[in-house]
Amino acid sequence: MSLAPATDSMVLLDDVKLTLASDAGPVNVLRGVSLRVAPGETVSIVGPSGSGKSTMMMIIGGLERPSSGRVAVDGVEFAGMSEDALARFRRDRVGIVFQSFHLVPTMNAIENVAIPLELAGRRDAFAVAEAGLVSVGLGHRLRHYPGQLSGGEQQRVALARAFAIAPRLLLADEPTGNLDTATGRIIIDLLFALQARHGTTLILITHDGGLADRCNRSIRLADGLIADDGLAAAPLRMAADD
Repeated sequence: MSLAPATDSMVLLDDVKLTLASDAGPVNVLRGVSLRVAPGETVSIVGPSGSGKSTMMMIIGGLERPSSGRVAVDGVEFAGMSEDALARFRRDRVGIVFQSFHLVPTMNAIENVAIPLELAGRRDAFAVAEAGLVSVGLGHRLRHYPGQLSGGEQQRVALARAFAIAPRLLLADEPTGNLDTATGRIIIDLLFALQARHGTTLILITHDGGLADRCNRSIRLADGLIADDGLAAAPLRMAADD
């Protein structure tokens, strides 16, 4: 059964499968995932290692192509899009935060945040980047390089970069995985504050049950399938948040 249309969803996956070749034979990473995420919704993705969480996020971000199935983000169907078109789509609409920061070591903080803005041809790239760094409490670290920043400060730079384009969708893969508990809590508070300020749809991969519960809905993957889409619990959690 199709989940069409995609126009009222920020993310739509319809029977998405991904099979990869290996020396031992084909590996079914995703075995028929169907998911709909509403605009502005915050969704956590949980499940054991190897369940397909990061792969699903890569497919949603257009960084991995499925073997079959339908993918649409912000009303745009990915089928038939070239790699360049997907890159432009991510540049304009999708922010991504990784566990390992992914900052350019030879660029200082403001240059790292300005990268997506410059690629988009924004003349105000550095002004917007500076405002973004100020918003995450790093106005005094504009000219510092990643090697001069703590792990928490590097992840703040990564958050400022991800939100610099005012993304319609933010993908976060274990954003506190390389941080201590106290620093991780600060980063997550900041992430949710920025999400609320921008009205961004958030998809968050985490092994932290407490963090997962901060989202409107928690989706559990197991063996490449959605074992629980979180819809039954979502109204109760959202009511509690209200």
